[in-house]
Amino acid sequence: MKGGGIENPVFEPPSPDLGRQRQASPAGAGARVPAAAAEEGPCGWGRCAPRALQLCNNPEGYLAAYSLLSIFQGIVVNGLINISISTIEKRYELNSSLTGLISASYDIAFCVLSLFVSFFGERGHKPRWLAFSAFMLGLGSLIFSLPHFSSGKYHYGDKLEDTCQIPGATSANFTCSASTKSSLPNYLYVFILGQLLLGVGGTPLYTLGTAFIDDSVPKHKSSLYIGIGYAMSLLGPAIGYVLGGQLLNIYIDIQIPEIFAFYFLFLRTQIKIFSFSSYIDQDDPRWLGAWWIAFVACFFAIWLLIIPFSCFPKHLPGTAKIQAEKISETHNDGSEALVETKNIGKSFKDFPMALLILLKNPVLMSLIIASSSEALVATGFATFLPKFIENQFGKTSSFSATLGGLVLIPAAALGQIISGILVSKCKMDCKSIIKFMIGTCSVALLLNTVFLFAKCGNEPFAGVSETYNGTGMLYNLTAPCNANCGCLRSMYYPVCGRDEVQYFSPCFAGCASYVFKDMKKMYQNCSCIGKPKRENGLEDFFYEAVPGKCPTQCKFLPLFLTFFFFTVVFTFMAVTPTTVAILRCVPDKQRSFALGVQSVFLRLLGTIPGPILFGVAIDNSCTLWDINECKTKGACWVYDNERMAYLLMGISAACKIITIIFVVMAVCLYKPPPASAALSQKDSEVVSAVRT
Repeated sequence: MKGGGIENPVFEPPSPDLGRQRQASPAGAGARVPAAAAEEGPCGWGRCAPRALQLCNNPEGYLAAYSLLSIFQGIVVNGLINISISTIEKRYELNSSLTGLISASYDIAFCVLSLFVSFFGERGHKPRWLAFSAFMLGLGSLIFSLPHFSSGKYHYGDKLEDTCQIPGATSANFTCSASTKSSLPNYLYVFILGQLLLGVGGTPLYTLGTAFIDDSVPKHKSSLYIGIGYAMSLLGPAIGYVLGGQLLNIYIDIQIPEIFAFYFLFLRTQIKIFSFSSYIDQDDPRWLGAWWIAFVACFFAIWLLIIPFSCFPKHLPGTAKIQAEKISETHNDGSEALVETKNIGKSFKDFPMALLILLKNPVLMSLIIASSSEALVATGFATFLPKFIENQFGKTSSFSATLGGLVLIPAAALGQIISGILVSKCKMDCKSIIKFMIGTCSVALLLNTVFLFAKCGNEPFAGVSETYNGTGMLYNLTAPCNANCGCLRSMYYPVCGRDEVQYFSPCFAGCASYVFKDMKKMYQNCSCIGKPKRENGLEDFFYEAVPGKCPTQCKFLPLFLTFFFFTVVFTFMAVTPTTVAILRCVPDKQRSFALGVQSVFLRLLGTIPGPILFGVAIDNSCTLWDINECKTKGACWVYDNERMAYLLMGISAACKIITIIFVVMAVCLYKPPPASAALSQKDSEVVSAVRT
């Protein structure tokens, strides 16, 4: 073969004897089978191929390695980073917009590289591409942890008093002054670099790694294997949240030898033993946890996965026979013939034409837009479901995050496994798979109405939803009872008064003193708190306020979680079928590239704007903002629960309607290959035997 491009036996022209049967095999099995057969080999490194390793030289062995890498990628990218963002903000003096840039850096790298990696990797050694993926993921995890080792000890400063102080005692702390410029915000660029490297590592995993599974198993089993792989990837965020959450209970500057005392975390309830040289505990707002430990551990674990991926052959044993038996389901728009006749994909100069062929495939683009719309909703809820639960049902942030994880992760995994099994057992063709997606999306849309009847009203909040016992004004935290306390609006520390009204902080409740009972702080002498609303037993209380929000009277949480669980199940039942349908409706030689194109649109239209859109909607429902002494607007403290529920339901319902519309379009536009051109399985076996 002559030309300016890179030569590769995968892209050799078809045999003349099989010209009539070209459309029957997936993107020219006539050319692929000899190449695939020649590239099937033992599991090992050159001549070093231990017999024990051959037990893993099959689709199941590859799936195990692929699942492990997916799990660790999820632990770092979707688990540890998300749960560490707030700690990183405080430690390195970054605002939310800058930490948002850190989060978006992964998707930016993925978008930039996805097309090129999937285009060139299709003709390359896919398992070695995944070894490269493991290398970059491990390196990115290590880079992300480096700021901890170079930024020095954490200096937490003096604690601000949270009770009502005598006039003038702490006025120096309340003035607006320009702080000394710190070098800590410069570590932003190190975090961005780490995220970019993680994005580079994640790109081959979900494009080439998925296509390799489809290469190596029969068509009717592909959806099952892909579904299992995707479901395993969802375990990563769950493990990341649990592991990261536990490590945040350890003081940030713990020494390396002291890490071996970590097991005490599960044996002791007094976490102060991990503070060692520090004098603060977790109840102190200055507390920062050891966010960096898990990143270092994942660095070592991920790099160990380079070993199994580097020993897999270019094609697993039996791939040639499997490819010969597959019958093409490519959308009949002439693209497969064009790819074959012009050998598109041989060199970089074919990149524009290869991309144009996919962009002109109406079935592929309909499926991509549908999946992007679903991704927008999925990433939005993955980011803000804990906040929704916290504000709607009056739960703590940690408990809300746990509930959100217990709903999202198992439901998403279950949905992908169920759909993979159904598609595999029913041996659905491409058109049947797309029709199946219409059904799952329609059920998810109906279940989405849970936001209409499982929402809660706002609890009484002094200065926001009601006045201070008839004094003061709404949306003004200051009233005559606390006007002389010098309270800080930037210090949100809610307390529940004996009058069952929530107050912004003990200071705004007018509390002048506190005592400890059973290791819990109780506030007394509160000038703003009224009499108990219920007389039974409350007159015996010697305190007037306790830390935390008032217990909610809303009892819809179990109902909401049940309906939302099944909404997520049916939503994710469309994920695996979408991937399988995309692999079926494009020419065989463009499958990895098609997944790359999907990844770009998925991020540009889904995962990047999703959290932004949900964040704007949630901010739009805010009724009380944090405004400090410098008049700078910060976080939102109190939300209008009903408005939040309606806005999130509206976004979710609109996206699901868009998904259904484009999936229906995909069904209507899909044209299967002519029946006369399709080989039967028996014919494929004969052809395979002749070639062999």
